[in-house]
Amino acid sequence: MRDKLIYVRKIFYVLMGIFVLLISYFLAWFPHETKRALLPFVAVLAAIFFVLGAVLIFLTLKLKTEKKLKVFLILTGASAVGFLLGVILHNFFYGLGVITGHIIILKYVTEALHVAFFITAILVCPIVFLIGAVGTILMFIKKKK
Repeated sequence: MRDKLIYVRKIFYVLMGIFVLLISYFLAWFPHETKRALLPFVAVLAAIFFVLGAVLIFLTLKLKTEKKLKVFLILTGASAVGFLLGVILHNFFYGLGVITGHIIILKYVTEALHVAFFITAILVCPIVFLIGAVGTILMFIKKKK
């Protein structure tokens, strides 16, 4: 069990580092050319963020530890996975809405879905990640004492 907890901690801290890099890319001001040049790097970081989030969920479910720590770790991993899924589904439903724009019902359904996934990816997932991360860090500190 101790080995799994060490792996979970390492994955968690790597996720935190990648989160800081991704947030700084989106919030910091760079010239347009610099942001465009960094886009492949950010795409790779987002993919790694997704995979590590899934691994964190998997290892956390197998971990035998306090329920609160498990909940915070799963929140952190789920928000990491949810971010990329939200972005992909947002783009999928936007494209589907463009294709089926002439069918009124489908236009409104795809519009609602692409907006919902956009809000999930851009607002909900980072907030949930921060809640899970802060809770996990507090639980790690409590566990050390």
